[in-house]
This record gives sequence, structure tokens and C-alpha cells, in this order.
Amino acid sequence: MTAPFPPLAIALIRDADVDEVIALWRTCGLTRPWNDPAADIALARNGSNATVLIGRDGGAIAATVLVGHDGHRGWVYYLAIDPGHRGKGYGRVIMHAAENWLREAGIAKLQLMVRPNNEGVKDFYQSLGYSEQERVIFSKWLDGREPTP
Repeated sequence: MTAPFPPLAIALIRDADVDEVIALWRTCGLTRPWNDPAADIALARNGSNATVLIGRDGGAIAATVLVGHDGHRGWVYYLAIDPGHRGKGYGRVIMHAAENWLREAGIAKLQLMVRPNNEGVKDFYQSLGYSEQERVIFSKWLDGREPTP
């Protein structure tokens, strides 16, 4: 009998991991000039409603996800799989870990946003049982910045 997921050691991010995680996010094209990834990590680690999970293949960080909740719904950001480790099922493993983290927090629904030009990832999420929902997202920078795409 085979294991349902490939081996990947899941852990909470540590201080020593931050630079490597940010580098992975940049490699995967997940960062944007208007979002400071170090600040996003610090904010997630600062409270009890969010964290960054990392998956290690041996000693290397092969997968990450920032997971959190607003008390009602869970959210996932920065799902990243190192390009050298893609095709091993690590995306499924790290998403399963994020879902479990939310279940343990008592959260029943997970939502995530996908940029419209990121077609390839839509099939991935659908393969995990996620369905596309029609929503319009509004945003506002509270520091007065102009809207960003």
C-alpha cells in the first residue's frame, strides 16, 4: 500500500527560514512590488490566526503556504513549490497541511484567490476539490495609495 502523499516534512516557518522562503516566492513569481513579503510573513507569525507552513525535502525548502483565517473563513496565500521539486505531489501535501491547520482552528471553509492569468493553477485547485465561485473583489489601500492591479 502506498502513502497518500509523498514524504515532505511540514513545519512552521522559523526565523532562519524567512530569507529562503522569500527567495522561493520571488522565484515562483508570487511577490508584487506593493506587497512586502517579509512584512507579510511577520504579520502572519505575529498572531494566532495565521502562519507560514514550510515543507522540506531533505534539508531544502520545497514548498510553502501562508494560511490564516478571519474567524469565519480560511485563506491561503503564497502557495509555492520550488521549480526543481514540481511534479512530486508537494502542492497537494502543503495544501493538505494548510487545510488541516484550519480544521484544527475550527474553520470550516477555505477560500483562495487566483490571478486571472494564472490558468495552470486553476486545474490544480480543481483537482483538489476546489470550485470556482463568482465574486467581485473590492480593495482599498488604507494608507492612501492608488489602486494596484
